[in-house]
Amino acid sequence: MKVLQQCIYFPPEVGGLESHVYYLCRDLVRLGHDVTMVTSRSKRESPRRERVDGVHVIRTWFPRRRSPAGWAAHTAASIPQYLPRARQADVLHAQTFASAPPGMIARRLYGKPLVLTLHTSHFLRLARKPAWQPVLRRIIRSADWLLASSAEIRDVALGLYAHPRAEALTNGVDTAIFQPVAPSLPRRNGVQRVIVPRRLFEKNGVEYFIRAMPLLRARANVDAVIVGDGPLREALETLARELGVSAAVEFLGARPNREMPGLLASADAAVIPSLMEATSVAALEAMSCELPVAASRVGGLPEIIDASVGVLFEPGDPESLARAVLELLGRADRAELGRRARERVVQHWSLDRLARRHVEIYETLLARGRN
Repeated sequence: MKVLQQCIYFPPEVGGLESHVYYLCRDLVRLGHDVTMVTSRSKRESPRRERVDGVHVIRTWFPRRRSPAGWAAHTAASIPQYLPRARQADVLHAQTFASAPPGMIARRLYGKPLVLTLHTSHFLRLARKPAWQPVLRRIIRSADWLLASSAEIRDVALGLYAHPRAEALTNGVDTAIFQPVAPSLPRRNGVQRVIVPRRLFEKNGVEYFIRAMPLLRARANVDAVIVGDGPLREALETLARELGVSAAVEFLGARPNREMPGLLASADAAVIPSLMEATSVAALEAMSCELPVAASRVGGLPEIIDASVGVLFEPGDPESLARAVLELLGRADRAELGRRARERVVQHWSLDRLARRHVEIYETLLARGRN
């Protein structure tokens, strides 16, 4: 089967969406399918064309602007590269609403089935804006099969258009990479550590974690590592100094996936303090490494985290966050929570499960077209 994917971002970009799309494409190739990805050349050092783990990757112009206008400009510029490949493809798959227009055009021209996956809090935010609702409704209606990375995103999409084939399909994790390993960071005796694997953007709520650190340290000997980068890094480092916790908070910047299992193994718990979230790949990766998770009660996070694997707290509330983390760090059965967390990921959110379900969807659409 020839599958043509489109997504605005793809590795070497780092993030939950990028990881999901890369692993899905890689595992579709592993299952014997021919996969092409049309994406942006958002990093100028990236080649315009290459093969990545068997995936044909084509990168097109990007205006260096992470905004709806920038996405639209990139998507329009990708059409000349996309359409000739769409003619030869069996199935078209748009990852995110912003990547859908070339597939919508190809579907109309060539009659190829189009799958659309809705990711991220960007969709949720725009879906609340009246000016965007007709645009999103048209995009959703154009898909032959609608996927969403959380039940919340699916339900919001169905509120815009009652799609007959809508399915929540949580992002997957490479459980062969994300598994218990030896710690890569030294530990201090008597000090518990939490890890915050979050990019430093406002929606990820890292500010509220920093504000919770004085409350945590007033009741426990705790330090933290923050893994991720972004435009708020300088402001967050300044906030940590102002609150007197800079010695207990280490900003490690962005790290590649191969380093993450060792970093996660260096902590007692992971914290996901998001203000908006679809389904956090970072939370699932931590769980896959047998790390219990404290997370905001927001978006798709309650769909993957409950009291058997971690704890939830109110978003944007440092006191609630601190109470939850202290509760988790104080659990005598914390190791058992971690073991159950990995079992849950392996059972429900492995990459093999994710890839095989996509193949089932593609084959169903192709069979319908042949009948």
